[in-house]
Amino acid sequence: MSDKITHECGIALVRLLKPLSYYQEKYGSPLWGFTKLFLLMEKQHNRGQDGAGVACVKLDVPAGEAFMFRERSVKSNPLDKIFKLLLAQYNDKVAAGVIHPEFADTVKQSFDFGGELFLGHLRYGTSGGYNLSSCHPFFRRSPWPTRNLALCGNFNLTNTSELNHSLTDMGQHPIYATDTQAVLEKIGFFLDEEHEEIYRELRSKGLPGAEISRRISEDLDLTRVFTRAARKWDGGYTIAGLIGNGDAFVARDPSGIRPCFWFQNEEFIAFASERAPLMTVFDLAVEQVKEVDPGHVVVMKKNGAVSSKAFTPPLPRASCSFERIYFSRGNDLDIYRERQALGGGLADQVIKSIGHDWAKTVFGFIPNTAEVAYYGLMSALRTKRRDEVKTAILAAQAKGQLTEALLDELILRNWPRGEKVVSKDIKIRTFIGQESMRNQLASHVYDITYGSVNPGDNLVCVDDSIVRGTTLRKSILRILARLNPRKIVIVSTAPQIRYPDCYGIDMSELGKFIAFEATVELLKERGQGAILEETYTLCRAEIERGGAVNHVRKLYEPFTPEQISAKIVERVRPKGIEWQGEIEIIFQTIEHLHAAVPAHTGDWYFTGKYPTPGGYRVVNQAYVNYFEKSEGRSY
Repeated sequence: MSDKITHECGIALVRLLKPLSYYQEKYGSPLWGFTKLFLLMEKQHNRGQDGAGVACVKLDVPAGEAFMFRERSVKSNPLDKIFKLLLAQYNDKVAAGVIHPEFADTVKQSFDFGGELFLGHLRYGTSGGYNLSSCHPFFRRSPWPTRNLALCGNFNLTNTSELNHSLTDMGQHPIYATDTQAVLEKIGFFLDEEHEEIYRELRSKGLPGAEISRRISEDLDLTRVFTRAARKWDGGYTIAGLIGNGDAFVARDPSGIRPCFWFQNEEFIAFASERAPLMTVFDLAVEQVKEVDPGHVVVMKKNGAVSSKAFTPPLPRASCSFERIYFSRGNDLDIYRERQALGGGLADQVIKSIGHDWAKTVFGFIPNTAEVAYYGLMSALRTKRRDEVKTAILAAQAKGQLTEALLDELILRNWPRGEKVVSKDIKIRTFIGQESMRNQLASHVYDITYGSVNPGDNLVCVDDSIVRGTTLRKSILRILARLNPRKIVIVSTAPQIRYPDCYGIDMSELGKFIAFEATVELLKERGQGAILEETYTLCRAEIERGGAVNHVRKLYEPFTPEQISAKIVERVRPKGIEWQGEIEIIFQTIEHLHAAVPAHTGDWYFTGKYPTPGGYRVVNQAYVNYFEKSEGRSY
C-alpha cells in the first residue's frame, strides 16, 4: 500500500524429532533445524523489520550446563545480523577444533543454538517502543527447567490493563509495559502453579529429586496451563512458547483473527505465520500444511507426542481480511487468486469511470504489493472488452459491414493497455530531523516512467488500500500529474478504512483515517455537526456500561460511499500544482471483498463489526480520544 501502516508480526517454530546426528548423516549438517528456522523467518521478513529474535532449547542437557538460549536484535536488517553473528560463533569454534560437525555431540556441547527446539520472531512494533527490551522472544527464568519460558507472538490484546490488574490481585508486581509482558506473566503464573501442584504430590510420595524432576516434565499439562492463563484474554493472537524441559506450544485466538499454519512428519514439526514459507522451506504440497484451529493450543511434549486441544469456547470465525489484501506474501496460491479477484471485482467501477474509453486509458499499479490485484483487474477488463468486441463484430457481420479497418479499430487500438507507470525509487531514512526537509524527501519515494502515458489519456492506478491519504497528497498524485493525463483514477482493492483495529494492525487513531476525516468534514458542511457531540456522549456512556455497540457507525449513515470518496478526493488533491485534471478514487465494495476473500470475514476496520467485546470498547474509546483531542492508542 502507498500509505505505510504497521504490518503483522511473524513467528516460526521448528522442533526436531531425531538426534542431531540424524540430520548430519541425512542432510550433511547438524545445523539443519537451525538453518530451517532462519529460512522460515527469511521467507516471512515482510512481517517484521523493527526487530528479530530467536531462542533455542537443548534436550537432556547434563545438570550444571545451560539448556536455553536467546539472541535478539533491533538494528537494521536484524534477522541477517542475528544469524551472521551466530554462524560466526559456530565457524570460529569449528576453526579452533572445538566443534567437529561430523560429531553432533560437539555441536550440542559447544554451540548455543546446537539444539532440537527453535523459536523465531519478526517484530513490527505496535506498543512498547523499539528497543531491545521490547523485542521477542521474552524470557522467564528459573532453576527448574519446567518453569523456564520463552514466549513470542503475533498479537494485540484489548484488555492488557485488566490482565495486569489481575496479576496484581494475585500478589504479583507486574511491569506495565506491553501486552507481551502481561501474557508472559499470566502464562508464567499458571506454569508455576502447575509445577508446584505436581511437585507437592510427588514429594509427598518420597520420590528422590531426580525422579521428581523427570516426572514433572512428563506430567506437565501445557493445555491446562494455557486454558487457565487465557481465560480472560480479548484480542487476536498467535502465541508460541518453549519450556526449558523441551515442551513447546502454539496457540491461536478463538476467532481465528491471526493466522498460523503447521506441518508434522517423523523428522520434525514446524509452525509459521504463513502457509507458503512452510511449503517452500520444506518442499511441501499445499494439502500437507494444516491450519492451527482457532481456539486451540498445539502442545509438543519433550517425548515427541503432539496434541491439539481447545483451550476456550469457539467464537464465530473472523480471520483478518487484511492478511489477504496486503500483509501475507502473495505467493500462497489462495492469496494470489484472492488478490486477483479483488482487482477483478473493481472492473465495472473502473469501466464506468473511464467511460469505456479504452483507446485513451492507461492502467498501472502503485508498487509493489498491488501488482497481483492489477493483473486481476486487467484480466477482468480484457474479458469484458472481449465481450464488447465480440458483440460489435457479430453486429457488423450481420449488417455486412465487417472490414479489416473495423477489426483493427476494435481489437488493436481499443484494447486495455498496461504500463509500468510508477516505480518505488528509494527508501527515505528518518534521520533527517527537520520536518519540512523530511517531507520534501519523502515526496520523492515514488517516481514515474516518462512517456508511458500520452497527454490527455486517462490514468488508472491500482493500490492495496488508502489509509491516511498522506502519500497520495504529498507524493503520488503530484508525480502522476507530471504525465498530464486528462483524469487520474486511484483504485483501492480495499474498502474505505473507517474504524480502528486493535488485534494486531497499528491503526487505532480515528483522526488519522482519511475516510473519517472526510466524513467529519461532510457533517460540518451540511450543518449536521451536532451528530459529532451526540456520538461522543453515546460513546462515553457505552464505555462506562461495558456495552458492545459501535456508535461511531452513526457518523457514516447520512452518506453514501461515493459521497465520502468525493470528499476524500478534495482532501488529497495536491495544492500548488498547475495540472487541473480530474481525480477520482474508487474503493472496493464490501460485497466484492467478501466474494473475493470468502474465508476471511474479519472486516471490522471497514464495517465496524468487531469479533470481540474489546473491539467495541476500543472503537468508542478511539472516538472519545478524537473528540477530546487526546492522542495515542485507544487500548
